[in-house]
Amino acid sequence: MLLSNSSLNNQQRQEALAELESCEFDVLVIGGGINGVGIALDAASRGLKVALVEAADFASGTSSKSSKLIHGGLRYLEQYDFKLVREALNERELMVSTLSPHLVKPVSFLYPLQEKLKERTYVGAGMALYDALRGFKRALPWHKHLTQKKISEIAPSLRLDVVTGGYQYFDAQVDDARHTMTIARTAAKYGAVITTRIRCEELIKNGKAVVGAKVKDLENDEIIEVRAKTTIMAAGVWTDPLHEKFGLKGGYGVRMSKGAHIVVPGDAIKSQTGVILKTDVSVLFIIPWGDKWIVGTTDTDYDQSREEPLATAEDVTYIINQANRVLEPKLRRDQVIGVFAGLRPLVSTDPDSPTTKLSREHVVDSPAKGFVSIAGGKYTTYRVMAEDAVNEAINHLRRLVPDSETETLAIIGAEGYSVLMNQIPRLANSFGVSEKTVEHLLNRYGSLIDEVLAPAADNKELLKPISKDLDYIAAEIVYAATHEGARSVDDVLSRRTRIAFEAKDQGLGVAEKVADLIAPYLAWKKTQKNASIKEYEQRVERQNQILIAAKGTKSKVS
Repeated sequence: MLLSNSSLNNQQRQEALAELESCEFDVLVIGGGINGVGIALDAASRGLKVALVEAADFASGTSSKSSKLIHGGLRYLEQYDFKLVREALNERELMVSTLSPHLVKPVSFLYPLQEKLKERTYVGAGMALYDALRGFKRALPWHKHLTQKKISEIAPSLRLDVVTGGYQYFDAQVDDARHTMTIARTAAKYGAVITTRIRCEELIKNGKAVVGAKVKDLENDEIIEVRAKTTIMAAGVWTDPLHEKFGLKGGYGVRMSKGAHIVVPGDAIKSQTGVILKTDVSVLFIIPWGDKWIVGTTDTDYDQSREEPLATAEDVTYIINQANRVLEPKLRRDQVIGVFAGLRPLVSTDPDSPTTKLSREHVVDSPAKGFVSIAGGKYTTYRVMAEDAVNEAINHLRRLVPDSETETLAIIGAEGYSVLMNQIPRLANSFGVSEKTVEHLLNRYGSLIDEVLAPAADNKELLKPISKDLDYIAAEIVYAATHEGARSVDDVLSRRTRIAFEAKDQGLGVAEKVADLIAPYLAWKKTQKNASIKEYEQRVERQNQILIAAKGTKSKVS
């Protein structure tokens, strides 16, 4: 099979722009979040000619700001949404075992009980159902009950005056932005034309039928007419304004729900497992993230700017208060080193229903011939959503198209990953780095590790950490620009790495170093490099104002 190069870089972008202008596509995808890239991969895997345009960066919206969990959604059992839970659990198993084992990892959670009889019976039944919905062939262990004594051993930070026992169960976690970008690269490998910084301005119509779109290259303001037999819009929270902009009446509306998270150091919470807490309105996760913890999330109606949703001081206070119900010592505001917030695009027909009650099911709609839109759903079920969207688009092509191949199509980096994990000492010796660095790289790039480290053969400086407090090395920063489509300092620090919320200074101390490393590969002049640094600094400053307000707020933290 003749495969395309999966690299996304300056040269690839120029070639992609030329193809957008000169070719007619079977499918044009609008949106580079998890659903958009999933659709591009699904369509390309069926042999369709595919193009994807994204106005900003891959996963620059909701898909980089999730709770980083691949899960069935334990709380959806209370809503009797068994179909969604079963579907999500199946996808979880596929990702952990076959599709993306280098990126999607098992993670354990403890569900603490606060009374011995009724709650134990109720929660235990839910755990049993959660496991049973997956079936007996599974990659993750079954749940188990833990005594108060056992909980004190594995999670010393949990208050024993409150917690009487608990259940331990397993789900999985992922670096959502890296996973999304890697799927985009996989789609490129199978022939999809992938571009970022390309905004859809208007649809091209032949009568009432959509036959393509006019798109704008935001790097040079050039307008390109893209011809396509079908167009699929996967725009998340931008769905309603784009429907309106394109003069289409969608068959559904999208409600925005904000989910905020905080990041605290590893020593702030002593536990060998994650924790899930039921709140009055939803659930709260305490999630291990390397040597740190991510704590969240909120689930509140949002009607402000879609451009850059920010966590508020009230969000931070809520999260800390909920976590402190069971933690001792309690979390403090001054321990928060990072915050981030994303917007869930929830499908709604009832404007008065609270967002916590809205279904996480997805909807595929076709408001015009040659045009399909999709919204709703969960990150975990992106592959199913993509298949459904492409199936609908095929109805507009009016020709036989093969079924989806993505259930068995591993994304790039997955092949040989488990074998390489068994060879960490050999790889460390071969590449001249520590075993810890090899493990770090394998869990980010899988079998592409040699590609990441290739430039270091001629420049050993690339093997050095980008910062003494972080595991990332300079070669990864270069690779972000040469292979992963990064086009700004923000792309690298916020999404190709997660330095933006992992570093105590949000990456400000390494921003210039990052710019110096990627500038040659993006053909930047000095003014462009400085502008990219400044853009990042301003983004951090906006979020830091929230952090300062949160740490100095007078509102009560219990």
